[in-house]
Amino acid sequence: MPFAQLVIGPPGSGKSTYCDGMQQFFTAVKRKVAVVNLDPANDHMSYPCALDIRDLVPLEEVMEHENLGPNGGVLYALEELEHNWEWFEKGMQELKDSYILFDCPGQVELFTHHETMPRIFYRLEKLGYRLVVIHLLDSLTLTRPTLYVSSLLLCLRSMLHLPFPLVNVLTKIDNLAKNSEPLPFNLDYYTEVQDLDYLLPHLEAEQNNTTVANLTGGDSDLEVEGRELPETKFTALNRALIQLISDFGLIGFETLAVEDKTSMINLVHAIDRASGYVFGTDQGANDSVWQIAMQEGWGGKIDVRDVQERWIDRRDEFDEMERKQLEEEAKVAGAPEVRRVPPEQGDVDMQNPPTDAGDGEDLEAMQEAFLRDAERQNKDGIQVVRKG
Repeated sequence: MPFAQLVIGPPGSGKSTYCDGMQQFFTAVKRKVAVVNLDPANDHMSYPCALDIRDLVPLEEVMEHENLGPNGGVLYALEELEHNWEWFEKGMQELKDSYILFDCPGQVELFTHHETMPRIFYRLEKLGYRLVVIHLLDSLTLTRPTLYVSSLLLCLRSMLHLPFPLVNVLTKIDNLAKNSEPLPFNLDYYTEVQDLDYLLPHLEAEQNNTTVANLTGGDSDLEVEGRELPETKFTALNRALIQLISDFGLIGFETLAVEDKTSMINLVHAIDRASGYVFGTDQGANDSVWQIAMQEGWGGKIDVRDVQERWIDRRDEFDEMERKQLEEEAKVAGAPEVRRVPPEQGDVDMQNPPTDAGDGEDLEAMQEAFLRDAERQNKDGIQVVRKG
């Protein structure tokens, strides 16, 4: 049974970058992989594309001939893909032995309200693919409570609209500390979607263009000695949305720094558990050592607190440590070769025979000297056992 990832998310969430990074990672661990582009508006792909919807329906031509805008053109192209499914199925048959990454369009309404993409996904499932949806969100959404709550609603709607295993991922986590103010809560509060009532004062402060201290009369806590937060015109709506998200209790996030190997390994483990890849494929007997290692989850799972320490709390320190480590590795790799002067004939130490020398004449001279001395020692009653 072939496996596939359906990579979705809003524009700018890093879908194409994710596909590029995951394709390189899978190639490195000897997992045969191919990337299929389902986004008609994606005309700058950094990864090698095995099958491209733009070969069937060029978006620019659709917009010109049908007098459509970008969103309408994307929807038209996807409907054309449905009507020309034989072309797509034929292309997929050539990739039947590969793990597929589907780079999907960024229009969120395609995955929350419209039925075109779900129908395409159903057809892929009928072809025998085991699908898992990877929903990407830029980690900068954590910096504003309104963005975070709206992202939670988007995740929830996508999970309800797409009946497949779904993994929510906060991308660009390595840029979070550089591009934002310190978060009011630790990272695990956001990734595990803990008690959202604690977010309420920050949410309403942003909506009222003020600070939490001003909103709460100088206290930043939600409740101080039993005193509740003063109500604003947004309070009822905010409480209803928070209650809705909490009642479903479905949402959680993985984190990703696409250029960090540990982060990629941790995410791949989560995806493989969600898709069932950890239980092996129908060609499991032919898996390489790297494939088996990834299935078994070697390397462990990193905790979100480790992610916070690495990318938020102590990013500069870790960056400096990695820089020094790379410099040391470069020095070792670029160290000049040491050429030893061959000893004289009678100077060979039988207790510590030479094990390293330069190449060419130096090595030959040392070997000849060693053998001559060994013969002399044999004549004196010392036996030298030579292993082939």
